[in-house]
Amino acid sequence: MNRSRTRSEPPPPRTVDVHPHGLYLRDKGEVVPLWAGAMHYWRHSPDHWSSCLDAMKAMGLRLVDVYVPWGVHEITQGKFDFGQQYARLDVARFIELAGKKGLYVIARPGPHINAELTFFGLPERVVWDRDCQARTPRDNPVILPIVPQAFPVPSYASDAFHDETALWFDACGKVLAPLLYPHGPIVLMQIDNEGALYFRDGPYDQDYHPDAVRLFRTFLRDKYSSVKALRDAWGEPAVTFATVAPPNRFDAKVAGELVRHLDWMEFHEHLLAHAMGRFGQSLENAGLGTVPTLHNFPLGEAATPLNPARFGEHVDLVGLDYYHPANPQHHMTILRRTGELAARSAGLGVPPYGAEVGAGFPPFFPPLDEKDSLYALMCALAYGLRGFNLYMAVDRDRWVGAPIDEKGMPRRLADDYHALIRVLDEVSFATLRRNVPVRLVVPRALRRLSRATHAFGPVTPAVFNIAGAGPLESCLEDDFGLGEVAPIVGESFVRAFERALLARGVPFAYAGGESLEASVKDAKWVVCTTAGGIKRDVLTQLRAAHGRGIAVTIGPRVPSRDGSMRELDTPHDASGLEVEALEDPARADAVVAHWVDQLDLPAYPVDVPDVHVTVHEDEAGTPRVAFVMNPTSSNVIATVGLGKTTRALVDLLPRTHAARAGGRIDRIEPNSGAFVVEVPARTVRVFALE
Repeated sequence: MNRSRTRSEPPPPRTVDVHPHGLYLRDKGEVVPLWAGAMHYWRHSPDHWSSCLDAMKAMGLRLVDVYVPWGVHEITQGKFDFGQQYARLDVARFIELAGKKGLYVIARPGPHINAELTFFGLPERVVWDRDCQARTPRDNPVILPIVPQAFPVPSYASDAFHDETALWFDACGKVLAPLLYPHGPIVLMQIDNEGALYFRDGPYDQDYHPDAVRLFRTFLRDKYSSVKALRDAWGEPAVTFATVAPPNRFDAKVAGELVRHLDWMEFHEHLLAHAMGRFGQSLENAGLGTVPTLHNFPLGEAATPLNPARFGEHVDLVGLDYYHPANPQHHMTILRRTGELAARSAGLGVPPYGAEVGAGFPPFFPPLDEKDSLYALMCALAYGLRGFNLYMAVDRDRWVGAPIDEKGMPRRLADDYHALIRVLDEVSFATLRRNVPVRLVVPRALRRLSRATHAFGPVTPAVFNIAGAGPLESCLEDDFGLGEVAPIVGESFVRAFERALLARGVPFAYAGGESLEASVKDAKWVVCTTAGGIKRDVLTQLRAAHGRGIAVTIGPRVPSRDGSMRELDTPHDASGLEVEALEDPARADAVVAHWVDQLDLPAYPVDVPDVHVTVHEDEAGTPRVAFVMNPTSSNVIATVGLGKTTRALVDLLPRTHAARAGGRIDRIEPNSGAFVVEVPARTVRVFALE
């Protein structure tokens, strides 16, 4: 029987470490690249497991991503079927088979897995247990309207739900612990799934569960320390930590009334990260704590309470999900999301990981064709992704378009993935880096304000973010007496610089949140919006970056308020930082031109709008690989600038575009650094640089 570790005891020794290039196996001294694919064993006859795994390995995948669904395995509370009654539920046999074939395993026992299952893989009895249910401001269950059946979502604060989860993890531990590396093939364990409050993440949708309210009060006590400080911040002379109640709707009229709403936004971030810590402890107590842990953020994460810095206190690796069509709008979404992920990951020494990269789609979602699936993956790789999980690698019920069918027969798409993975291995892509010298910073405080002032009620901010929209389209246009709508001003500031950098082909990445220090480590120039208010420690970190020789531009002004929108007693210290008012958005181009010259920033210009280029270097700084991306619906011929040291381009994936495209492309003229490249519609071309 597994015994819970006491607080004074050290955690169990790790057998696997997260490494910048993948997963490091301590006993072998070997790094396994994170080329993974998902298969749902319980949805297939065991007679087909072997052929499906063979097909995955033949594609070049190294790992099998395995959901373990609580609601499928549970018979009654405390009683589970792990193959005793139904052979297709024998998860241990499936994982052992994967190991015998030389595949490693990512185990994902939830509790939430989604997997297009009814109730997202949770037992129905848990879903309908009121003690487990998240609550609305009126103490009603929080219903997720999803096919095939709407259901009340659990509360991430509920002690009853955490107790139920611990019992499930204990059952998993008996089956999975013997299969942890090095005794078995499990090398990574995912905690929960897409933890955005079960997609009911509107600012005042939830969670008013009694356990959440208690946690909120503890959060405020830790933040403010004294009742006086709480009263001063909230402007409520009678409030105490024992009586304080969360806001149940947005009702601020002036800036001073924003504090409690921003505290509620921050608490949602704390609530989710705290829950991951509790889940992680339950996994460890179940004997599943000797391999690294993972969590995946869904689309639209920048508009949700998912805070990667706080999650990083409880999990080893935070990845992103990618389900994007190939078009210019979603290309920009991939650019922004992946650039931010890659910058943060590089600073933390972990691989930027696509925890779910769509290969196919659920039939009740907008369809994604084969070009969409390939484009999303290759575009994300171009902007810094260094590991991925094809979801799904193997087709099954409630899914359309995976590269391998239900019986293990590869489809044509499998050949394309195989060719891509072969190239990634040949060029040691996991070891290459993209030189990104510019960071665009959106402070976490501004994202919280954007979320609090969301104008569309239950249509969550994430929906707008996924569609490529921002505060301009989704926030209340109220200035709260400040003379500006801070979310819109802040968004406009960074987007002006984004447009100017794109026009010149200068590589940049978004950064911010509470991972700023890690995200700007290798930057040469940082641009940070300071609209509204900003936490003192953000400016402290920016001044420290300036002290290390990094140029820093803030704007449109030095704010007079902190991150909670409270008036400051003493002004912010912005000494050494360039303040740019940017009264005319066109001014951003002049500022970019200045710093390109001053800092000798790299640039890879393209003469066709919406066609993009990225370059990846080896450890010595030598350019090795370039991606040329065309998300439009038209074939294009583009002139691409790749630097004077590049003499020729060699096509690494000739099978993925029109046969007439040449395998080698020489410079237009000696020393020009310019190349003419044909790029078919909705296609990414990959070249070796000579």
